[in-house]
Amino acid sequence: MEPVPTPAHVDPSRVVDIDIYALPGSADDFHAAWKALQGGSPPIVWTPRNEGHWIALSGAVMAEVQSDHERFSNRIIVIPKSVGAQHGLIPTTIDPPEHRPYRKLLNDGMSLAKVRKMHDSIRHVAAELVDGFAARGRCDFTAEYAQVFPIRIFMSLVDIPMDDADSIRLWAECMTRPNPPMPFEDAKRAFYAYLDPIVTARRASPGDDLISHVATADMGGRALTHDEALALSTQILIAGVDTVVNFLGFVLLHLARHPEVRHELAAMNSAGVASATHELFRRFGLVTIARTVKADMEFHGVQLEADELVCIPTQVHGLDERINACPMQTDFQRRAPRHSAFGSGPHMCPGQELARAEVAITLEEWLKRIPDFRVAADADTRCSGGIVGQINRLVLEWDR
Repeated sequence: MEPVPTPAHVDPSRVVDIDIYALPGSADDFHAAWKALQGGSPPIVWTPRNEGHWIALSGAVMAEVQSDHERFSNRIIVIPKSVGAQHGLIPTTIDPPEHRPYRKLLNDGMSLAKVRKMHDSIRHVAAELVDGFAARGRCDFTAEYAQVFPIRIFMSLVDIPMDDADSIRLWAECMTRPNPPMPFEDAKRAFYAYLDPIVTARRASPGDDLISHVATADMGGRALTHDEALALSTQILIAGVDTVVNFLGFVLLHLARHPEVRHELAAMNSAGVASATHELFRRFGLVTIARTVKADMEFHGVQLEADELVCIPTQVHGLDERINACPMQTDFQRRAPRHSAFGSGPHMCPGQELARAEVAITLEEWLKRIPDFRVAADADTRCSGGIVGQINRLVLEWDR
């Protein structure tokens, strides 16, 4: 996408010609590329790429923009603005107080207590998948585990056939990646067409799944409209089939390259591994979204104008050495690692407990069976950008 002219109110010293979906060096190391940009830039900068927008690069500034709904709206959260304006999903594109009933609905449906009841089934799926290739001495981790495990768990949670996972993953990727094979609006339309009969059926005959929970929710004396249920269910599916998939790729690549880290993890009990995931989420944040400026203001030395977008790459929070010492190092002894992998403020991710459980149980079950492994020669460990960063294809091998 061609750069746009820089607005007159933007100080030229704050301009960087950066495409957030293709940072220099990001193909080799997604997180190192963001760290390099952070280290060489002011706390907030302007880029003329992707229709022009600000980027919050210090961890503190990013967290402030993310959390302050009084000054920064969720109305448009996807860059570029022309695409983000089509998003319209709930509750991610509405602000407090209107969004609170919807968030409560999701929080109740994915509570810690409910996730704990799922631990045995999560562990069963993880063990079954690893057992399926452990004796072989290699696997395509991306295709055989990362793209299967969290989606199997999630499809069970929403009671949707696993046979539909490939279509759902495609539509989700088209709504979270630059230059998708299907335009954003077509992918959104496909989600709605797919979910329309499902939501209708769950309203008429609800089960114990998350979509039934959404479709039949009491919203303070009223039911969700059909369109609200479609928008909320679409948001749930996008979140459920993309983020953990890609996070697991970054973590296993790191463990393959750093035997001391995986050996430390392998020696931990379940509680220790669960605690260690906090450090991994700090180190490997991967979601890049935005907030919309509500009104003209002076902000950390720059002039923001109403309706401009501020990009909030959540990975820069955890990688800021002013917040976490030696941030590129994985340190399981780090006290209270601070990050925004699950967001912050009123839009904290409601699925975080499920994500933590999926990652912790994966690590336990994998390391029990495959404590030592390496990256195979035919892996494609290049990284691709988007709303969610990803590793293209991680192939692992080990001695049998």
